[in-house]
Amino acid sequence: MAALYEGYTLCGLVPDQNLSISGIQGIEEERDSDHVIVTDSTRSVTLYKVSDQKPLGSWTVKQGQHLTCSAVFNLQTKEYVAVSDNKVIRIWKEEDIILDKAFKATVSADVWMVHCARGREPVVIFQRGAVRLLDSLLSAPQQPIEEVLAQEEAIRWSTSVVAETQQIVIFRTDLRGDHFLYLQRLNPNSLQRYRLEGEEPGLSPLSFSASYRDKHICLLCLYPNGRMYQSVISVRGPGADEGAQALLLPRSLVLSLPVGEDLLEAASAMVLDDAHVAVVGVPHPSAGAGKDFLCIWNTNFQTLQAGKEMAGKIYGQLWSYSNKLFIPHGKTLSVIPFACPKSSLAAALGKLRQAKTEESRPPALVPSWNNILHGDAARPPKAVETRKTRATRKTQSTPGLTTDQVLELVKTAPVEEVQKEVEGLLSRHDLHDLQPSLGQLALTLVSRSLADPAFYPPGTLAQLVHTQCLCHSVSPDLLPLALEKKDYFLCQLCLQFFPDIPEAVTCACLKAFISLPDVDAATLSLEPDSVSFMETLILREPGEVGLKNGVSPTSIEEDCSDVVGGQQRGAEDMKKATPPPQEICPVGLHKAALLNEVLQTAYSDTFLLPHLKDLSSQHVVLFLQYLQFLYVQYSENALPPAHSFRSPSLNQVMDWVCMLLDAHFTVLVMTPEVKGLLLKLHNFVSSQVKLFSELGKIEGGLQELNKMKMKKAVGQYSIEVIELF
Repeated sequence: MAALYEGYTLCGLVPDQNLSISGIQGIEEERDSDHVIVTDSTRSVTLYKVSDQKPLGSWTVKQGQHLTCSAVFNLQTKEYVAVSDNKVIRIWKEEDIILDKAFKATVSADVWMVHCARGREPVVIFQRGAVRLLDSLLSAPQQPIEEVLAQEEAIRWSTSVVAETQQIVIFRTDLRGDHFLYLQRLNPNSLQRYRLEGEEPGLSPLSFSASYRDKHICLLCLYPNGRMYQSVISVRGPGADEGAQALLLPRSLVLSLPVGEDLLEAASAMVLDDAHVAVVGVPHPSAGAGKDFLCIWNTNFQTLQAGKEMAGKIYGQLWSYSNKLFIPHGKTLSVIPFACPKSSLAAALGKLRQAKTEESRPPALVPSWNNILHGDAARPPKAVETRKTRATRKTQSTPGLTTDQVLELVKTAPVEEVQKEVEGLLSRHDLHDLQPSLGQLALTLVSRSLADPAFYPPGTLAQLVHTQCLCHSVSPDLLPLALEKKDYFLCQLCLQFFPDIPEAVTCACLKAFISLPDVDAATLSLEPDSVSFMETLILREPGEVGLKNGVSPTSIEEDCSDVVGGQQRGAEDMKKATPPPQEICPVGLHKAALLNEVLQTAYSDTFLLPHLKDLSSQHVVLFLQYLQFLYVQYSENALPPAHSFRSPSLNQVMDWVCMLLDAHFTVLVMTPEVKGLLLKLHNFVSSQVKLFSELGKIEGGLQELNKMKMKKAVGQYSIEVIELF
């Protein structure tokens, strides 16, 4: 299922006085996916390194001059190209400091836009519809430029697409209420003109997006009424004869977004892949009016996959480069990473097994035996530093104490001074180089904390765990110390980032968490994503009753009657007609978030079972009730897409249920108050057995189909009815 991850600010904005324009003309990718150039609406072009969120260079035209189209980067020549005052083409390199001293040429007609497809030569689109390659234009800047458009026709949107071996320029125009689309092919030159189908009277397209796939250009068009249409044009179509009447461009409705009674004013839609589109400025279906969201929709299955509320005004602008969305809102330009896995019915329904993507979980830096034995040759490429790690590090700092001096200082200095020097140490060094010293530093801090009860630096220890350079083997007393101090936030971090926690320590954490009163747990400050996941799970509305993931409330009631027996058929029918009560979480919000961390910890059944037997029967019943709550929520409702990292999977929940039953089977069977719970768990297992039995039948049928002669592919999406005898 598609997901939107934690975003960050690339730069601030200076909107115009009436807040109708963001102050950004365009954003273009530069040398690689981590560099973009941002052109503001007046005079400046700025180069940013996205991962560092800092500018690397900026160029400005003189006072009184204005940039009239967004700058682009020519990857072939390593040059930037922009247009000022409609007719002056400016070209410069990164080392040029003063823009006015760089190359510039004045052309004979007003320029609409310059586009540069990745690795191709820039093309110039003139306001009257003519198109020129940049080199051809600069060879004779004052060459006459023909007028392609009618007298009152004006360009509203344009882009450039590379299709097979040719570059195609696409632009949309308006003419007295009619809308037209032009496809200009280069080398050889040919022009196609299409007329767009009319929408409701007075409605003009809000946004266009173009992509190339399967030898066709796919155009996505969003209207103010929330309707989203797709048009497909073959790249090998014949060029239109000059003066010929425009062809009607066929279209198909792919989405009808919920916009309410009002029309959209500032919204944009962009194609992400063959099944997903990003939409900004459209209300979320379950949110109140007046809130602007960024959403990802699956067009194959008409489902909302992910959503994120954007603070401040939305300007209807959206760019996408290398799985990152760039969105101006309020006074901020934000970068939102996203992921769009391959579209399938399981993913659209939220039943696909969760995958831990690199965006959702930072790369681990714990030492591996492979690196120790084989050195740098076996080390994978250094991962890009995440925003959370960057937030604890400064890009520059003044020279301070050496590592050995900090280690000596930790043995005697007060908590405040220790925290200050450790922060300075982390800001001055590369984590790979500092890794052995961080382990020694953690050992020293833990040893002093155990020896001196008055000394305990929770913030410093949490910061060291966040570096991901530690593991349980390096500092085996760290997690037990956090349990002793009842520092549950540090316990949560250790469970998240330590891959080698022994089963005995995992069970110690489980005992501490499940013994914690809900009143005390509610006061804890925990990792926000884990708490947010439980809030979504507990507070959301119950899903539609029906067969989901092999479980339905009706089938459970039927199974209960089979096991218990003796119920009258009328009473049974009455139960079926009555909707089941909403499942209530048996533990508090924060306590559940801590238990989820235990569920996601790595373990071995053989070593974990003996320690689980030490749990009291009261705690076992409470834990089983919580696992049952998770199972019901997962089975009857799709998982929230934005919490794939901090939520246990359905398989993990079922594995823990099985282990608890194995460890305490005799006690549970002999406890009368647990009888109802065991019957429910029995019905869950029966439902899963039925589901997998049916899946086995489907698998057999699919294997037989696989043996049949393969037919020719029928297109992107089709429905076929096959009878199996």
